[in-house]
Amino acid sequence: MQTALYISVLIVSSCGLIYELLAGTIASYLLGETVTQFSLIIGTYLFSMGVGSYLSKFVEKDLIPKFLEIELAIGLAGGCCSAILYLSFGQIRYFQIPLFLLVILIGVLVGLEIPILLRILKKELQFKELVSRVLSLDYVGALLASILFPIFFAPKLGLIRTGFLFGILNAGVAVWGTWALPLKHSRMIMLRAQSVVVLTLLILGFSFSDLITYYSEESLYTDEIILSKQSRFQRIIVTRWKNEIRLFLNGHLQFSSRDEYRYHETLVHPALLAHPAPKKVLVLGGGDGLAVREILKHKSVESITLVDLDPAITDLFTEHEFLKELNDGSLRNPKVKVVNTDAFVWLEESEQIFDVVIIDFPDPSNFSLGKLYTTAFFHTLKRRMNETSVLEIQSTSPLFARSSYWCIERTIDSLGFYTLPLHVYVPSFGEWGFVLAGQKQIRFRKEFPEHLRFLNIQEFESIRVFPQDMSRVPVEINRLDNQALVRYYDREWNRILD
Repeated sequence: MQTALYISVLIVSSCGLIYELLAGTIASYLLGETVTQFSLIIGTYLFSMGVGSYLSKFVEKDLIPKFLEIELAIGLAGGCCSAILYLSFGQIRYFQIPLFLLVILIGVLVGLEIPILLRILKKELQFKELVSRVLSLDYVGALLASILFPIFFAPKLGLIRTGFLFGILNAGVAVWGTWALPLKHSRMIMLRAQSVVVLTLLILGFSFSDLITYYSEESLYTDEIILSKQSRFQRIIVTRWKNEIRLFLNGHLQFSSRDEYRYHETLVHPALLAHPAPKKVLVLGGGDGLAVREILKHKSVESITLVDLDPAITDLFTEHEFLKELNDGSLRNPKVKVVNTDAFVWLEESEQIFDVVIIDFPDPSNFSLGKLYTTAFFHTLKRRMNETSVLEIQSTSPLFARSSYWCIERTIDSLGFYTLPLHVYVPSFGEWGFVLAGQKQIRFRKEFPEHLRFLNIQEFESIRVFPQDMSRVPVEINRLDNQALVRYYDREWNRILD
C-alpha cells in the first residue's frame, strides 16, 4: 500500500503543478500581462490549496475511498481545464470568472490530497519519516512537471491535449488505487464505475483535442485559419480572407499581407539610406523574412544575419507554400544567415560589426520582451556598431501608446545616439512608430531602391513630421531595474482595449 500511495504523490504533485501552469499560460496568451496573470493564478491556487488543507479536517471516515474520489475529481476538472478556458474565452464576456473558478476548484481539491494521504499512512510510518517522504516526493513531482512542461508538453502536445493527458494520469491513479488499496467490495465497484466514466470522457477529449482547438480558435478569429501551431515559445496562427494573409502570435496581430509593405518599407529603407554603403546588415526579430525581403532590394548589401528566437517561425516562412511567397523566398537567399537564439545573448557573444541593424521585436508587453528595449540591451548592441552604423527599431504606436513610444526614443538617446523619430499609418495597426538612430547626425542618400510600393521622396519627408497628438512627452528611461516601458505599455494599451 505504501508504494502505491508514494507513486500517487509523485503523479498527483506533477498533475497539480501542470494544471497551474496551464491556467497561467492560457491566461497570459488570451489576456496578456504575463507577470500579472501568473501572479494572480499562483496566488489564487496556493490560497485555494490552503483552503483545501483546512477542509480536510472535516473528512473523518472512509479516507481511502475519499482520496480516490478526489483524484477522479481533480483529473476531470484539471483535464478539462484548458478546453473549457479556450472554449469560454470567445463566448463569455468576463473570462476571468471561469478562469478563477477552475483555479480555485482545482486548488481546493489538490489541497485536500496531502493531508488525507498523511492520515492514511500515519499507521505505517513514524510521523517524521512520513512527512519527509511524502513532501519530498511532492516537490520532486513538481520539479519534473516544471521542467517538462515548457520543453516537451506545451510545444509537442499543445495546451488542450496536455491538460487531458494529465487528467488521464490523475484518473489512472484512482483506477490503480482500486486494486492496490484496501477497499470494501461495494465501494470498489462504485469507484471503478466512476473511474471508467471519467477516463472515457478524458480519453475522448484527448482524442478530439485538435477539433476542440479548431473550434475554440475559430471563435476568436473572423477569418479562415489555414495554419495553427504551438511552438516552444508561442501560439502561431495564420488566417486567410480572400487574398489577405494574417499572422497572429499569442493572439496578437503581427502583419496583414494587404498592407505590411507600409510597415516594412518604413522599418528598413530609412536605415539603409542613412548609411553611405551598407554591406553587413543585422536583423533582430523579423523571423517572417519580410524585413529581409526589403533589405535585399539594396544592391550594396553583401550579407544579412537574421537572429530570431523561434525556429518554428523561420522554418514556416522558409518552407510553407503561402508564407514564403510573401517574403519572396528571402530566407533562402544565399546572402542570408538565420540564427535561432535569444538576441540579447547572441549580441553579448558575437564579435561582428554591422553597418545597419534592423530591430523588429514584438511589442514590450511583458518583462521578458521589455528587456530588449532597455539601456542594457542598446549598450550591448552599440558594441556591434561602428561610427557610421545605424539602427532602426519598431517602437509601437506613438498615437495609442504615446509614452511607450517616447520612452523607447529617450532610452536610445540616453546612450549617446542621435535619434530620428518616424511614424507611418498602417491600416491594420493604425499609426505606428519607429526610431532611427546613429552615432553621428543622420544624413540620407537619395538613391531609393526600385519597386517600392509606398516610400518615396514625398512620403520620406512626411514620416518625420509628428502632429500635436503624437508629440514628445516626459518619460522615464527604460532600464533593467525599472522596466518603465512595460508599465507605460500596459497602462496605455489596456486603456485603449477597455
